[in-house]
Amino acid sequence: MQRLEDLIQPHPDTANAIGAPGRDWMTYADLRALTQDVRAALRKAGIGARDRVAIVLPNGPEMAAAFVTVAQSATTAPLNPAYKEDEFAFYLEDLKARAIIVEAGYDGPARAAADRFNMTVIELTATEPAGTFTLSTGVTGDTSDAVPTADDVALILHTSGTTSRPKIVPLLQSNVAASAENIRASLALTPQDCCLNVMPLFHIHGLIAAVSASLAAGASISCAPGFDALKFYGWLEEVDPTWYTAVPTMHQAILARAPRNAEIIKNARLRFLRSSSSSLPGPVMTQLAETFGAPVVEAYGMTEAAHQMCCNPIEPGRQKPGAVGLPAGPEVRIAHEVENRLIDGVGEIAISGPNVTPGYEANPEANEKNFFKADGKRWFRTGDQGMFDEDGYLSLTGRLKEIINRGGEKISPLEVDGVLSDHPAVGQCVTFAVPHAKLGEDVAAAVVLKEGQSATDREIRDFASERLAAFKVPRNILILDEIPKGATGKLQRIGLAEKLGLG
Repeated sequence: MQRLEDLIQPHPDTANAIGAPGRDWMTYADLRALTQDVRAALRKAGIGARDRVAIVLPNGPEMAAAFVTVAQSATTAPLNPAYKEDEFAFYLEDLKARAIIVEAGYDGPARAAADRFNMTVIELTATEPAGTFTLSTGVTGDTSDAVPTADDVALILHTSGTTSRPKIVPLLQSNVAASAENIRASLALTPQDCCLNVMPLFHIHGLIAAVSASLAAGASISCAPGFDALKFYGWLEEVDPTWYTAVPTMHQAILARAPRNAEIIKNARLRFLRSSSSSLPGPVMTQLAETFGAPVVEAYGMTEAAHQMCCNPIEPGRQKPGAVGLPAGPEVRIAHEVENRLIDGVGEIAISGPNVTPGYEANPEANEKNFFKADGKRWFRTGDQGMFDEDGYLSLTGRLKEIINRGGEKISPLEVDGVLSDHPAVGQCVTFAVPHAKLGEDVAAAVVLKEGQSATDREIRDFASERLAAFKVPRNILILDEIPKGATGKLQRIGLAEKLGLG
């Protein structure tokens, strides 16, 4: 079994590794040297191979390099820099973090939370080239210079916690390495590839699909300071990447600005575009492919799988709009939604493989509910409902917790999303449940119109009525300037009715 360090060692010293728009590149030799410096700084501060280090840094090359280097010497716990003090306090305590890395001079809520627990604060000072930095701890407490094994935890994250207390997901060195290799193989990444990262680097998508998979291939990754639709095309022109990966809302924002950036698109050398973290509407996939003249590869991932589970093939013409692709790493099967057995047809998606977490930390109830044994293997229940088609492509029919139960009629929000997305004026949409006095739940949808387009809620409902059974047509359609999103840019169905005042 491999570790994260094993993925980075073989690549040429002079090859570009990590960069950023407007800055010089860190080479693989720089990255290996930084790894040794970081290990020495952590050990000097008394941080051992199994201690947990929270990282609170803005998006960019230093965040990418901090994750990669710290994960080769300890357990990383990246946290969203936008959290408030009480949120930081919850996560730091829940994770049992030994230390926290912040920017030099930072005096915000993460530091205040760390001070509550007398936690070691490590300050990071960025230098040149991009991604390089020095660490200052101010404490001494030498510990053994042990190197993590394949069975040690490299990365620890929380689930989103939209319906319950967030669960702790430990990912082993072997989990991270296996997933990075799976993504490298499914995207046919080579040292000639360059990824433009716009994903947040406190989330599994950016950490593994963009950063780790690129480094596993000996390729380069340019890290933007977060997603910005107004700056995206400038970065595309300057960085000249061969691919980028994003969530559907980002792709839609990029499409909206495509007409005024036709010359940059014409000169771009994008080999493919990747989408993951939530379902990409079929019409958006088609429009992206036509706009950029490159295949759009939709993948299916989640934190517990160290990201990727399925992926559409990279070869042009083999992508299926509306499908999340073929199994791409772990074994993927359909499980009975109640009984612990595998079935054919529609059911709960289950996975088994070397990239899958060994289990939630300190949560036997969740492990009992989400893991089971069948056919001599240990399977993880994803919570997603889906089915395979005759060609072996997986399609999601809904998130089991998000399925709308309208008086006994079960409705997949994804199906309704797909229909509403076909309306020529609809730019973004999300279908969700609203409370109903007699039916229990009814169907609603939030919609953002394309720039320069107009439509009424009645027109959109009539459009849906021609394509859906009457019970699936949203009773409420809200036309908004913006749909509330989660920290990673994903549209969130659960709790949306309350956020929009429809409770």
